[in-house]
Amino acid sequence: MTTRQAVILVGGKGTRLGALASTTPKPLMAIDGDTVFLDALLLEIIRHGFDDILLLAGHLHDSVLERYQGRSIRGASVRIVVESTPVGTAGALKNAAHLLDPVFLLANGDTLFDINLRRLSAGLEKRPDVLGVLALRRESNATRYGSVKLEDGYVVAFHEKERGSGPASINAGVGVFRREILTFVESVPCSIESDVYPRLATARAILGEELEGYFIDIGTPESLDKARRDLAGRRRPAVFFDRDGVLNRDAGYCHRVEDLEWIPGAVEAIRCVNESGAFAIVVSNQAGVARGLFRGADIDRFHAAMSAQLAAAGAHIDAFYFCPYHPDAVDAEWRHTDHPDRKPNPGMILRASSEWPIDMGASLLVGDKESDMEAARRAGIRGRLFPGGDLYASIRWEIERIAAHCARARS
Repeated sequence: MTTRQAVILVGGKGTRLGALASTTPKPLMAIDGDTVFLDALLLEIIRHGFDDILLLAGHLHDSVLERYQGRSIRGASVRIVVESTPVGTAGALKNAAHLLDPVFLLANGDTLFDINLRRLSAGLEKRPDVLGVLALRRESNATRYGSVKLEDGYVVAFHEKERGSGPASINAGVGVFRREILTFVESVPCSIESDVYPRLATARAILGEELEGYFIDIGTPESLDKARRDLAGRRRPAVFFDRDGVLNRDAGYCHRVEDLEWIPGAVEAIRCVNESGAFAIVVSNQAGVARGLFRGADIDRFHAAMSAQLAAAGAHIDAFYFCPYHPDAVDAEWRHTDHPDRKPNPGMILRASSEWPIDMGASLLVGDKESDMEAARRAGIRGRLFPGGDLYASIRWEIERIAAHCARARS
């Protein structure tokens, strides 16, 4: 079952920020214009397919309620749980026990780690013997954070902050957990970091995975300023994929879930795009709607099945775009002589670029038809014709090129 819930801790007091946090919750610190840090974090989480968001609020919770209560963000619903008295991060999680899914993503609202989050959820699904997988990051100086000790993939110890501690793995503030971790909350107030995680480590019930990616913790005025410099106007490349014949076998007007068959190397290619730091976006002509063979709802179900299978493999598509229009449509609703979204027109690509922070100059479209290549040309991006065979093998060097671009942008 695909993990869809994300729980975000937004109740901290932000003591180290001093006067900056006296009237504003730390996750709601302004980053760029009207954008606050939590907006940027939510975008990262939601684009991975987590569409049930729980914000656990405490300190200055009215500001959180005012900004997010009842909102839908890119199709994800947002709910807020307010603690009546301070009970610590683990206490806040226990306070929301009645709303928790069996498995959920857990993130600190004041840190952002730009990684493939689906890698964590897929890792937990393969290990029923543990209760969580925690994302770790290697730091050259772990003095500020404390360190985490790994043995054979298990987290076995958490060490307190020590001056001059040198390079070490740190807790990067995000992980995927089973609801049963609440059994390790013996009393409140209780801290996840100081109380629950060490108990999980002692029980060998938590895994750690050391990952690379942009990381920021806005706990100090200096790091908040850095986040503002780094995240303001931040864009990333996109790999646009045609669908039928590139990602899945083209059996002719594919729309039935039972007919979904992946092209060899397609799942690996998508996962590697995810790992590179780029967006993975599908842009597909779907004339079967215009011809009356199926409906838009059938395409949505097909895409949902693709997303579920990708999630199980530790991968995701950030967005699906499809064009149902055709000059020979049987229904006038879908009849159009030259719809701007229908490839070789670039409408879907341009629409995605207006809806997502995409670096078009570094982006790529992978397709199996000359109409795909023409759409890429009209959109001003590179096109890569897929001749068949193994998709990952065919575009591996392109993905590596994009990964190198993203790494330079993060440094």
